[in-house]
Amino acid sequence: MMKIEEIDAINFKNGRPTDTKEKVVKDETITLTINGNISRSMSAIEDSLKEFAVGYLVNENMVKSLKDIKSIEIDETRINVEIDDTLLKTNETVLCSDSAGGWRSKIKEVNPVESDFQVSMNELIDRIEELKDNAEIWQATGGTHVAGIVFEDTFVVKEDVSRHVAVDKVIGYGILNGFDLNNSYVIYSGRMPADMVIKMTRAGVPILASNAAPANSGYNIAKKGNITLVGFLRGQRCNIYNNQNRILF
Repeated sequence: MMKIEEIDAINFKNGRPTDTKEKVVKDETITLTINGNISRSMSAIEDSLKEFAVGYLVNENMVKSLKDIKSIEIDETRINVEIDDTLLKTNETVLCSDSAGGWRSKIKEVNPVESDFQVSMNELIDRIEELKDNAEIWQATGGTHVAGIVFEDTFVVKEDVSRHVAVDKVIGYGILNGFDLNNSYVIYSGRMPADMVIKMTRAGVPILASNAAPANSGYNIAKKGNITLVGFLRGQRCNIYNNQNRILF
């Protein structure tokens, strides 16, 4: 599946314009339909759509586990899922979900994550470098966010034009492949506002690390959700927010 295209551009360097070909990531409009009548469309890369659907449903608090998903059917850029009707609250819950632009007012319930999982600082430093090394589309185009999930010795990386979709994909991958999310962590490129941190609490992932900064809203959700945030993870430096005991030096 083609994820990169070339377009015409003008490169301006040293005061001189030059015609060139520029590589760009190919994104599509992906439509997720839930129980036949609730739809959500977003811009995303057309791959790992099953993983995305599972991660989205869990991270948006529409299902609690894989058992609540009756079926997932994918037809090119269209995803149709059937879930337990009793778990759907209102259409507003889905259409105004956190991924739809940071609907922080919709975050009503924050259930703390109970986990004694710990990871070493050296491992986090190594993983942020691996994240960049595995970001093939980003290296070619600079047009994606990158997310990875780590469970035991397994490290899986996904890219997307949306940081939300990239994180949904890696959490969905973990769920589909039997990861113990309480003993896993997510590492990604991008800010950490409330609508990203709430995904960790809903999935039960105790640690979120990023090369960028948390927002105050993300910090507050992390406190309520018992999540460890690691920000500004670059080279040999970082800041650790909340539950610092999960990071070993």
